[in-house]
Amino acid sequence: MRNVHARVLRRAGWAAGLLAVVFAAAQSPAANVSESGSTLIYPLFNTWITAYAKAQPGVHITAAATGSGAGIADAISGRVQIGTSDAYMSDDQQMAHPHILNIPLAISAQTVDANLPELRGRTLKLSGPVLAGIYTGKIRMWDDGQIAAINQGVQLPHHEIVPVRRAEGSGDTFIFTQFLSFSDQSGPDPDSNPTLWENKIGYGTSVSWPSVSGELSATGNSGMVATIARTPYAVGYVGASYEAGAAKDNLIVAMIENQAGKFLLPTRETVTAAASALTPRTPSDERLTLVFAPGDDSYPLINYEYAMVADHQSNAQTAAAVSNFLLWCISPEGGNSAAYLDPLHFMALPISIRAKSEIQIAKIQ
Repeated sequence: MRNVHARVLRRAGWAAGLLAVVFAAAQSPAANVSESGSTLIYPLFNTWITAYAKAQPGVHITAAATGSGAGIADAISGRVQIGTSDAYMSDDQQMAHPHILNIPLAISAQTVDANLPELRGRTLKLSGPVLAGIYTGKIRMWDDGQIAAINQGVQLPHHEIVPVRRAEGSGDTFIFTQFLSFSDQSGPDPDSNPTLWENKIGYGTSVSWPSVSGELSATGNSGMVATIARTPYAVGYVGASYEAGAAKDNLIVAMIENQAGKFLLPTRETVTAAASALTPRTPSDERLTLVFAPGDDSYPLINYEYAMVADHQSNAQTAAAVSNFLLWCISPEGGNSAAYLDPLHFMALPISIRAKSEIQIAKIQ
């Protein structure tokens, strides 16, 4: 069955692939499948598991919000069948573990949230260079001149900023630090400027964070929201799937400056614009960043949500169960439908990217 399905995907393209999703989903064998990783996709993954169990009661799927770094490591070690991550595997990781597939399941966004009691209900604008200054300790007060310059007319509080970052290896950290690397490019010769974020710290699921007085760390997106909420004048980066919790705690979602110099919030329109600008560049292995996309209307903090899966599973039964579940996840009539994505602020894969993911899934055996 798997070989026939793979040939269908290769020969007939996306339309036939969708029919194969429906056909295969009706015949998923009984199996146990484990997932660990991204806390950003965790709320969505749980809704997928619940829905899929109704159609496939013989497939038992468990999920654990361990962070993207752990998800990648668990997939590589074979501890789980699916490792989820907001970040693709690095070139070094991929070269060392070529059997691990990086399969986009959806598109996500990230927010920058702040706890500023005086500004609740007001607009706050932040840029990459300003955030880089906050997280390196160069900008210490909320009414610093660089913040004031992009928030003209806003009475900023004279309080010390408390930067909050993730404690564990995190795809959210990857997205955030990559944004800082790409956007913090001031000066006449950025490549040789040792003070810039890209040259001093760089990006990854884990980085060597500069020591900043008063800084805090938190585990998972829920931990980030809780820490920012209980810490006046804190700021941190949070997956958009946790927007409801941030709103309940009266956190401010900052407008972020994009590559065109426009300050935007993550909306369906701005996330779609950013995805449209970069998804056509996606290679066959689908390892591509969507961060800091060009375009006036492109929100700068978005990326693919990946499933890291070994191309050879322990047995054919497990391989079929994993494959069929992933095909259901990316199907517009399954997990990629608006009913699942919209409430948690995810966006469906474009047709061309779904086709690439289907081809990758067909390699699992």
